[in-house]
Amino acid sequence: MSSAPPSSIAPSPAKTPIRGLRWYIVGMLCFASELNYLDRQTLSVLAQTIQDELHITTMEYANITSAFLVSYTVMYAVSGRLVDLMGTRRAFMVFVSGWSIANILHAFARTASHFTAFRFLLGAMEPANFPAGVKAASEWFPMRERALAVGIFNAGTTIGSAVAAPVVTWIALTWGWRWAFVVGGGLGFVWVGVWAIVYRLPRLHPRLAAAELALIEADRTAADDAPPKVSMGRLLRMKEVWGCILARAMTDPISYFFFFWTPKFLQTERGFSLAEIGKYSWIPFVAGAIGNVASGAVPALLVRWGWSVNRARKSTMFGASLLMPLWCYLIVQVHDPALAIVFASAAMFCHTLWGNITLPAELFPSHVVGTVSGFGGCIGGAVGVVTQQAIGWTVQNVSFTPVFAVCSVVHITAFAAVGCLVGELGRAREFSR
Repeated sequence: MSSAPPSSIAPSPAKTPIRGLRWYIVGMLCFASELNYLDRQTLSVLAQTIQDELHITTMEYANITSAFLVSYTVMYAVSGRLVDLMGTRRAFMVFVSGWSIANILHAFARTASHFTAFRFLLGAMEPANFPAGVKAASEWFPMRERALAVGIFNAGTTIGSAVAAPVVTWIALTWGWRWAFVVGGGLGFVWVGVWAIVYRLPRLHPRLAAAELALIEADRTAADDAPPKVSMGRLLRMKEVWGCILARAMTDPISYFFFFWTPKFLQTERGFSLAEIGKYSWIPFVAGAIGNVASGAVPALLVRWGWSVNRARKSTMFGASLLMPLWCYLIVQVHDPALAIVFASAAMFCHTLWGNITLPAELFPSHVVGTVSGFGGCIGGAVGVVTQQAIGWTVQNVSFTPVFAVCSVVHITAFAAVGCLVGELGRAREFSR
């Protein structure tokens, strides 16, 4: 029996279509990112508590975070390619299950070496979330909506970090810190079950309306139906790819700094207790989540006013870059804990408003988005490994001030460099056979 070609496959009329189904899909992607960062932030929230109980030094903690980033770096590139080969549905099922197991193993750690090993495993599983999420957004959204879709998906990282502070603190104070790792890992398996039932490609989804499918495919070309094979070597010869890589290499270490070290900064530099970390340290991460959504919502609004996607996105990135030095300066100048939270929130908002992870979906067709995202995340992780060591030494021997000073100038530098390489945003580059 012959099967219909992909171009003729349409959603089954047997089931009632779900209106705006693509937004439910991106909601699932956002929740995956929440779990991803809830799991990795559990250690950050509990860092001082675990250090005190198990006698782990600050440099050992830096080594633990570096172990995560070593495997994270290598697997980011590998997982990006695997996502393109496996497809988003299967890739999410495999890797979310993997990082959930790794997170639960943290509950059995007794030494810094144990944490290093389990952190290494967690780092090997977690990076696939991001090339898979960006790829899914490119599959389910037209070009003009992709920045918003990726922004919502990526907002889960900061939502997860925000939720981690009160939830992990409550679990730790109620049942002990080890249970915080078990609960986070268990939620991952629940998500995998729902994902397996819900996710399909748009053309294969039985609950997608024809009108919404037409909207999603508004930017598709003949190459999308039968995409040409694109080698890694060919991709790495494109300056646009290096623009995406450079964006991640320069700004990803800032993300790792905010995510891994903000709770510790508030405790050691501003005198927060563990209970106060649970009450207040979620606020900067909520600001970061809002910034992620705004990184797509603001350009989308400007596009509706007649701006091009290119002008709207780059203007948003430039505005965020200009504000970062102000917030980073004020964070280290004020000693009032409430103001420290305010300025940390402002810095987190502008950092995520920059929208570095969105670039591949605005430059390339969906069949290479995972690979390009993987390359960028790999290099970003490699730089992150080095900067984690530098941050650990600086915080232990000097203070947080030099770290924030560097953070203040990275975005404007990255904007200038990336602008020279990526060219026009909002136009997918085509590949000939």
